[in-house]
Amino acid sequence: MSVLIVGLVLFLGVHSVRIAADSWRSRMLERLGEGPWKGIYALLSLVGLVLIVWGYGLARLDPIVIWSPPIWTRHLAILLNLFAFLLLAIYLVPSGRLKARLHHPMVLGVKVWAFAHLLANGTLADLLLFGSFLLWAIADFASARRRDRAAGRIYVAGPVRNDVVAVAVGLVLWLAILTFLHQWLIGVSPLA
Repeated sequence: MSVLIVGLVLFLGVHSVRIAADSWRSRMLERLGEGPWKGIYALLSLVGLVLIVWGYGLARLDPIVIWSPPIWTRHLAILLNLFAFLLLAIYLVPSGRLKARLHHPMVLGVKVWAFAHLLANGTLADLLLFGSFLLWAIADFASARRRDRAAGRIYVAGPVRNDVVAVAVGLVLWLAILTFLHQWLIGVSPLA
């Protein structure tokens, strides 16, 4: 479990710099330059992600069960993850009306993804992994909205066709994860 915890602290810690120390981040960007800053950020994020995957895999070998979720939570999680992938796709596709309305769709997608997985899984490792991501996403979304208001940021709506593309991309991603990628990457089929 310690490998998972270290990975979460490193990955989410790096991703929390704007939440907890935005002025320090700005000073470091000026001092190091954008390229080196992004390189350090990416390297630490990658190390954290590897530790999360490794630690979660280790924890799954000897799970500590906290609760046994009913079967219907798996079905709800599948549906909620559809929305998570739609939100991710809205983030990835150039701005349409949905991105302008939602402001930070990827962070909203992380919230939905983490909540869905918390509903459908009941081990201590699940609680640590998905609970940490959910708490981080809540804090990050609030922080991003405060920064937007302070900067007077206005999100300009793009054409509706971008929303249509985003929905199509989100559906394809969701179906790919649902039908084979989750099994291949995680070792568990959501449909089982």
